[in-house]
Amino acid sequence: MTSPHEALLLSTERALLHRVAVAQSEGRAPSLVGAVVRDGRMVWSGARSGTDEDVPGADTQYRIGSLTKTFTAALVMRLRDEGLLDLSDPLGKHLPGTGAGEVTIAQLLSHTAGLAAESPAPWWERTPGSVRPGLADVLGDQPQLHPAGRRHHYSNTGYALLGSLIEAVRGRPWEDVLRSDILEPLGMRRTSCHPQASHASGWAVHPWADAVMHEPAVDLGLMAPAGQLWSTAADLSRFAAFLAEGDERVLGVDSLREMRTASAPSEPGDWDSTYGLGLQIVRRNGRTLIGHTGSLPGFVACLWVDVEEGVAAVVLANATSGPLPAVVAADLVHIVVDAEPRFPEPWRPMPDVDQDLLELTGTWYWGTSAFGLKLVTARGLELYPLSGHGRGSRFQARPGGAWSGLDGYFAGETLRAVHSPEGRLIHLDLGSFVFTREPYDPAGEVPGGVDERGWRTLPL
Repeated sequence: MTSPHEALLLSTERALLHRVAVAQSEGRAPSLVGAVVRDGRMVWSGARSGTDEDVPGADTQYRIGSLTKTFTAALVMRLRDEGLLDLSDPLGKHLPGTGAGEVTIAQLLSHTAGLAAESPAPWWERTPGSVRPGLADVLGDQPQLHPAGRRHHYSNTGYALLGSLIEAVRGRPWEDVLRSDILEPLGMRRTSCHPQASHASGWAVHPWADAVMHEPAVDLGLMAPAGQLWSTAADLSRFAAFLAEGDERVLGVDSLREMRTASAPSEPGDWDSTYGLGLQIVRRNGRTLIGHTGSLPGFVACLWVDVEEGVAAVVLANATSGPLPAVVAADLVHIVVDAEPRFPEPWRPMPDVDQDLLELTGTWYWGTSAFGLKLVTARGLELYPLSGHGRGSRFQARPGGAWSGLDGYFAGETLRAVHSPEGRLIHLDLGSFVFTREPYDPAGEVPGGVDERGWRTLPL
């Protein structure tokens, strides 16, 4: 049997390279690089080039634009995990004098603070950061366009504020904190704020002719946390593995799960796309992908991760427009998952069985709706509707003999097993809902009581 950790099949590799070749040709990109990650490591990369420059590879630097935001968000989450701030804190608690001090850190991370999308003119992506020496120059006279918390409005200026927040709390420049807290622990030695050889040049391609024009690559100053970084397909593959699996040296899996959870409403008419905390969440080809897109003059980029399948893809190109990296990266994931489905983990018996927990398993009824409750690893429980319709959740044990909901309708809610004074299991209490062994079991202390006449037929 083929191991899921082995190299991709030659037929899969050819399909991936074909997709990259089509994207470079039809998108008229001077060059385009793609890479695929499976089960935590890069298993394929390929590139196409139409210029006289060296054909790029997985270690060639490209500018990644707004993919930088995910790095900035991870730094903020580290500060939260270290107890230096809370996501519900107003910005002004840690960074006073911005004129946007009432918005919360969580709102900035999720683009729901209502701030303007861009800084005042001139166009910040094509002008040096020295044009905007202070946060007042970044935000302008009217930083807030919408009520905070009411809608998703993508804001580059919001991430400039988050970068300044990191500097204020850490007492060091954003770039230095990024290097020490993320890049070095993850071994991302080819990711930097300024280009390092070898790197691709940024080009604009004429919309009506096969002609190109060089694009400037400027230092964005205070806007850097929104889009400054240069990286490679190999380095971003390491970052993709981190986003899927976590790394305790940077962020644990619980914090990454929080980042991957939708916290912003979808834009009207776009129900396949939402935003977490520094991560885009999209539905493509029937799969949920998390990651981020990016663009700056001369470059486009995308990183998508299918956490469930353990597959990620990176696409980088050096053209201002033309290639669609978000589509291509999703297609690369799709090719691998369809051609080489992930092997499930072998079933194994539990190392030990808690008889008290085993007593909880089986069929339970909420009113007349039947649910199954099964025991999973690490003293966890899973509740699911037996009819296929209804509210299910997974639960994790917590001190005191109760469980907390992890997802679905009952996320954060408390599940308790209720026993009689003699120790007999009577019913389950889930956020005040009573689950009994039989529909409306009189012994289950059902609120409102149970008709003493029991079940009858109509007419009465």
